[in-house]
Amino acid sequence: MKAEQKTMPDPTPGTPSNRPLSEDPPVETTHELKLAEGSLKYKVTAGMLPLKTEFGEHEANVFFMAYTKVGGKKNRPLMFSFNGGPGSSSVWLHLGALGPKRVRMEEDGALPPPPYKLVDNPHTWLNHTDIVFIDPVGTGYSRAANKEIGKKFWGVKGDIDSLSEVIRLYLTRYERWDSPLFMVGESYGTTRAAGLSAKLIEMGIAFNGIMLVSSILNFQTARFNKGNDLPYMLFLPTYCATAWFHKRAGAKTQLEKFLKDCEQFAIGEYASSLAKGDRLSESEKSNVIKKIAQFTGLSETYIDHCNLRIEIMQFCKELLRDRKRTVGRLDSRFLGIEEHATGEHPDHDPSMTAIRPPYTAMFNQYARNELGFKTDIEYKILGGGIEEPWDWGSASDGHPDTSEALREAFAKNPHMKLFVASGYYDLATPYFATEYTLSHLGLDPTLKDNVRVEYYPAGHMMYIDVKCLETLAGHAESFIRSAS
Repeated sequence: MKAEQKTMPDPTPGTPSNRPLSEDPPVETTHELKLAEGSLKYKVTAGMLPLKTEFGEHEANVFFMAYTKVGGKKNRPLMFSFNGGPGSSSVWLHLGALGPKRVRMEEDGALPPPPYKLVDNPHTWLNHTDIVFIDPVGTGYSRAANKEIGKKFWGVKGDIDSLSEVIRLYLTRYERWDSPLFMVGESYGTTRAAGLSAKLIEMGIAFNGIMLVSSILNFQTARFNKGNDLPYMLFLPTYCATAWFHKRAGAKTQLEKFLKDCEQFAIGEYASSLAKGDRLSESEKSNVIKKIAQFTGLSETYIDHCNLRIEIMQFCKELLRDRKRTVGRLDSRFLGIEEHATGEHPDHDPSMTAIRPPYTAMFNQYARNELGFKTDIEYKILGGGIEEPWDWGSASDGHPDTSEALREAFAKNPHMKLFVASGYYDLATPYFATEYTLSHLGLDPTLKDNVRVEYYPAGHMMYIDVKCLETLAGHAESFIRSAS
């Protein structure tokens, strides 16, 4: 059901080096979602927020989609949502979990046959909070005036600075300064959310709650660099979960029990063995290899050839090599079909190819047909819109890390609460790496009860699994209520 639809003039694409930017009015539409407990009427505002210098120079437009309950209180909870990449639009959380519409996937989240469909989402978070989806510069329809200006936004610091301004501008234009405020990020979006939590409180904007979905704050936990053994032990439990799912390890053992045993081994004997390096004796090495094989389903010979250190893509290729199949990085439940069983890296990530076509098709159809936002500009779903390498900051600072920013935000706003969601089969941001980061935040003991962690038997985007979608929605509802 739609009403009050306005026509959005097609923005002029311009040339790659000089895109004219304008401040066109947003498009507003009203809709109704039928739920078991009654109807939910809501308004969608889709448009651009301008990023300008203090001298009024228009540097970029940031596309946003705001969902507000019709007849809701003006100071209703308000949540800002974005995904990660860097270089990802907000489409995944938008049409996967939070919004009143979702892309229909198979029950476990696998790729359905085309043509794809958009269906009502009875588990929408709009029941409990208004939501603003933000596409950072270079993603979605968001564009910088030119490539040179774009560099300002394509980095850890520039990204946080620009999103801070977008949030400030939305609160100002739509007069929501007195609403309970929430923020949810996924993947690199959790890096962004942690950084924003500290940046925004310095701007006088304090959040009631931060939600991190498939979190990565400290990149040392996920970079298989020479001399950095941390990822090998933190990825091991997810290798273990994957091997259990595909029946290569842990026969007749409950998953949670199997993972606890693996975790203890990972941070104990395995970690100390890696730390010894070449000082590890042959007998010690042989014993550790046997245990790794028991947990991962990999052969002892292969583990020996890897010198006890199995990188993520090696694992994805090796686990089911005898079946000429690979496992997904985003969701290791999914299988990829390979032309050859040789090589060290998969041809593609089957969990990415499962989601990209349906989400791309359905967003483009939804934006034009239901939201009335009509433009010929390509909606950059993932990658392609960031025209320069991402600026990760000074190498002298070590690995990128925004966990300290999150700790600072807690220290300055002790009322803030944190919710963390992790999938057992997520090889992009493993749950044990998230646990490690959280346990090393250095939070004051009085704040530890402000943190809630939940786990799901799915991957990076756990909500594409219908059962996990419902569970996550229930967890989000209770978190929003407790933090409001």
